Amino acid sequence: MRVSGPAAGKAVEALAGALPQARTASLRRLRKPTSGEVIDRGLVLWFPGPGSFTGEDMAEFQVHGGRAVLSALLQSLEGIEGLRPAEAGEFTRRAFDNGRLDLAAVEGLADLIEADTEAQRRQALSQAEGALGRAVEEWAHSLTRILARVEAAIDFADEELPEDLLEEAAQEAASLHDELAQLLQRPPVGERLREGLKVAILGPPNAGKSSLLNALAGRDAAIVSERAGTTRDVVEVALDLGGYPLLLADTAGVRSTAETETLDPVEAEGIRRSLARAESADFKLVVLDATEQSAIDPRVQALMDQDSLVLWNKVDLVGGRLAASVAGAPALAVSATKGMGLEELEQRLLEEVERRFDQGGEPSLITRARQRSAVRDCAEALARAQGATEVALFAEDLRLALRALGRIVGRVDVEDLLDVIFRDFCIGK
Repeated sequence: MRVSGPAAGKAVEALAGALPQARTASLRRLRKPTSGEVIDRGLVLWFPGPGSFTGEDMAEFQVHGGRAVLSALLQSLEGIEGLRPAEAGEFTRRAFDNGRLDLAAVEGLADLIEADTEAQRRQALSQAEGALGRAVEEWAHSLTRILARVEAAIDFADEELPEDLLEEAAQEAASLHDELAQLLQRPPVGERLREGLKVAILGPPNAGKSSLLNALAGRDAAIVSERAGTTRDVVEVALDLGGYPLLLADTAGVRSTAETETLDPVEAEGIRRSLARAESADFKLVVLDATEQSAIDPRVQALMDQDSLVLWNKVDLVGGRLAASVAGAPALAVSATKGMGLEELEQRLLEEVERRFDQGGEPSLITRARQRSAVRDCAEALARAQGATEVALFAEDLRLALRALGRIVGRVDVEDLLDVIFRDFCIGK
């Protein structure tokens, strides 16, 4: 149990006696301040600010986790003047407000808490430890120096400044723009990794889509019935495949246009959602009934593309060879109920996620749409700056670019700009 703020030291003294040595676990008896009754015997740690997670004085009590112990400790803490229960996320908010974490690191910490797979954990930890923040700091430092030169040329035109000041500023701005443009051209792997690769299971009714979902999930996630049209809505299951997140979606069976017109409204809506999921999916598993190879509905065939894998399901009920591809999409033979071909399918899916998430061992800098938008705004402002016809317009676009970078980490410091101007040019001596 943690306490942060100016009354943290008072809380330690009230419950455990004198403050322990900083950052050293001390075994203490914790007592109720009002009666002196022992609550528990546990470890007490003291972190004086600003060298703590929140940047404030901070204490930590490590006690046994029984409800009675925690309740007694909470009641004792709440009875100390100046203490109150923390609000949701307040410790992290205080760490941000006190400059211990930037906004990108806060988002990384949130992702780390929510991480379900090894790949998500690695990416989130990199963000929480400031990977993007350090990159932004370098970009902002370069941009601040560029802007400082332009501001100096505008505001201190009568001073002795280098003749090529603006030319050098323009060259450096162009170089920074090219670096950000290259970053934006890379696939959005970081965003996809946070959410998981979206895989839609599509196909005609009664082809075994729900059985396949259950087989891959290892549990009965979807209702399975011989009656066609059982699945009326999208059923999603999150999977960990080789350390990568996979969001598998079972959808309603796709019927021909003529059949759809005669269906009840609920199943028709399910088919509409299936087609919408097919449009938004990163990868599609098109399940076909191996016992009915002769007739593939054109509406189902239209779903197949380069991001599709066809599965001939119920292969245990047929003999002979099956087509290795359908409408240009590769095909595998499986049996969802017997488990045939599922290992090969999982390997094929693993290869797909590895190909899409591979970053050569380097975690993605951009992991959220908000971050990408800010980087794009910065690059666009730098592009406008290169075409500026007046020095004042050049400076304004540089300010907008710097402000966009500030949105990534949650800070824009005008004092940094002033420091560079007066330090580098010694304006006014």
